[in-house]
Amino acid sequence: MSTDSGFYSIIDYTVDGFDTQRELVESFAEIQERWVRFYPGYRSARFHVSTDGTRVYNIVHWASEADYRHFVETSDTDGRMAAIGKALEGLSGKAEPRMTGAPTYTVVREVGPGPQRLD
Repeated sequence: MSTDSGFYSIIDYTVDGFDTQRELVESFAEIQERWVRFYPGYRSARFHVSTDGTRVYNIVHWASEADYRHFVETSDTDGRMAAIGKALEGLSGKAEPRMTGAPTYTVVREVGPGPQRLD
C-alpha cells in the first residue's frame, strides 16, 4: 500500500452517454498533455468513466498542495479554460460539471488489503 498522500484535484462531469464519455476523456487527456503535465509536482491524471455512460471523473494527482498552488499561480489559466470550453463545445453530446468551488482534496486515510477485521 502506498504511503504517498499527495494532493488531488477531482473533476466530475455528468454526460449523456458512452460516446460523450469517450470524447470528454480524449479532450481532457489532451488538455493535461498540452497545459498541465510538465509542471513540477504533477504526478498523473486518471480518468474514470461510469459503467452506465453517465459520469466522468478526472483525478489529477500532485506531489503536494504547494506544487498544485504553484501551478495555479503560474500557469496560463485563461488559455487552459478556453481550451476546456472549446473541448466541451466540440463534444457530440452534453457534459455538465458537477463540482462547486475548488475541487481539491488531500488523502487523510486509506484502507488496503488485509485480513478481515472480526471485532
